[in-house]
Amino acid sequence: MKKLFNLRKGLVLTSLLSMLFLAACNSEESDKDASAAGKDTIKLGLLEDHSGDFSLIGLQKLHAAELAVSEINESGGLLGKQVQLIAPDTQSDNTKFQELARKLILQDEVDVLMGAVSSASREAIRPIVEQNKILYFYNNQYEGGVASKYTFATGGVPEHQIQTLMEGLIKDYGPKVYVIAADYNFGQISADWVYKETVENGGEIVGEEFIPLGVSQFSSTISRIKDADPDVLITLLAGAEQSAFYGQWANSGVRDIPMGTTVNMAQAYEHLRFQPPALENMYVTATFMEELGKSDLEIAPKAQEFVDKFYKMFPDDKYVGMEAEAEYSAIMLWAKAVEKAGTTETDAVIEALETGISYDGPAGLVTIDGKTHHAIRNVYLAHSGKGHEITFPKQWEAIVPDWLSTEKGVDLTTKPEFVQYNPLD
Repeated sequence: MKKLFNLRKGLVLTSLLSMLFLAACNSEESDKDASAAGKDTIKLGLLEDHSGDFSLIGLQKLHAAELAVSEINESGGLLGKQVQLIAPDTQSDNTKFQELARKLILQDEVDVLMGAVSSASREAIRPIVEQNKILYFYNNQYEGGVASKYTFATGGVPEHQIQTLMEGLIKDYGPKVYVIAADYNFGQISADWVYKETVENGGEIVGEEFIPLGVSQFSSTISRIKDADPDVLITLLAGAEQSAFYGQWANSGVRDIPMGTTVNMAQAYEHLRFQPPALENMYVTATFMEELGKSDLEIAPKAQEFVDKFYKMFPDDKYVGMEAEAEYSAIMLWAKAVEKAGTTETDAVIEALETGISYDGPAGLVTIDGKTHHAIRNVYLAHSGKGHEITFPKQWEAIVPDWLSTEKGVDLTTKPEFVQYNPLD
C-alpha cells in the first residue's frame, strides 16, 4: 500500500513538473510573439565612413540616408511603422566594418544592411552578410562583377561607366592610354576593364601603375606619364590622400592630355576642392552630380529638387555627389520592395526586388535588374573646363548592366551565387 502511494505521488509530481515546463515554454513563445508583434520600428543598419580617408563620400551618403528615412517616416513609414536608422561610424577601417556589421545584424537585429564606400570594405563584410542571410545594399560606384543572392548594387558599374568612357576618349583623342589606379580591388579590376575596353576600341595601354591607398606624392608617377606620352590618362584614384595627384598634375605644366575617370569630381568634388586648372579637361561618366540641376538636360528639375532638399537639411555640407544619390535612391527602392512584399522578411523582399522594382528619382529612372541585382540607370558624361565649369556633352539612357548575365550566365533569380567575377577571367 505504501509503495502504491509513493508511486501515485511520483506520478502527480512528474505531471505537475511537466505542466510547469509546458507553461514556461508557452509563456516564452508568447513573449517572443508579443515582442515581434510589438516591434514598432523597422531597422535600417547603415555602415558609412563619417571619418577617415573616405569620409568626404561617406558623409554625403550618411546625410542622403537621413534625408530618405525622414521623408519615408513623414509619409507614414513602412507597413505602418517608422524606419529607425542605425548608423555608426566605420572610420574608413575594414576591421571596424566587420565588427559593426556583426553588431548591427546580431545585436541590433536590423532588417536590412546598407553601406561601404570602398570595395575593400564591401568585401570585408559581404561574407558576414551571406553567412547571416541578410539583405545588403552596396550603394556606390564600383568595379562590377559581384554576383551574390543577398547583395544589391545600385551605383555605376563598368557597363555604365568604362565602356562608355573609353569608346569616346579613344575616338576623340587617340589610342594610347596610360592608367593610374588605387592599389586594391576597385582599382585593379577597374583597370582590367579599361584594358578590355581599350583593346576592343583599337587602343593600347602604354603605362599602368597601382598606387597604394594613403599615397599623396606623385612626382615620379607624373614623370613616367610624361615619358610615355599618352593620348589619354585614366585616373582611378580613391580617397582624400590620392586626390592630391590633381594639384601636382596641374603644377607639372601638362595641358594637352585629357583625363578620364569613373569617380573623381562626381564623388569627392575635386573640381571644387582644387584650384583651376587642376581638373581641366577631365571627363567622368557619372550617374549623378549636383551640377545636373543647373544643366539643360531633361533631368535637371528633379536633380535640383534633390539638391535643394539636401542642402535645406544639411546646409553646411559641401557637395551632393553620385553616391549620395545612389544611397537615397536605394533606400527608396528598398522601401517600395518592402511595401510590395508586405514584410521585411529577407527572402520576400529579395523576391520583390527581383521583379524589377523601379524608382524615378534625382538621376532619372533607376530599376533593379533581377538577374544580376544591379541597377539599370542613366549615365551622364561630365566635362570640366579650364575654370572647372561642368558641362554635360552627352548622356546615355537606361544602360542595362548585363555583363554578368550575358557573359557569365548569372541569373540570381534561379541560381544563387556568392562570387565576384573579373573581366579578364
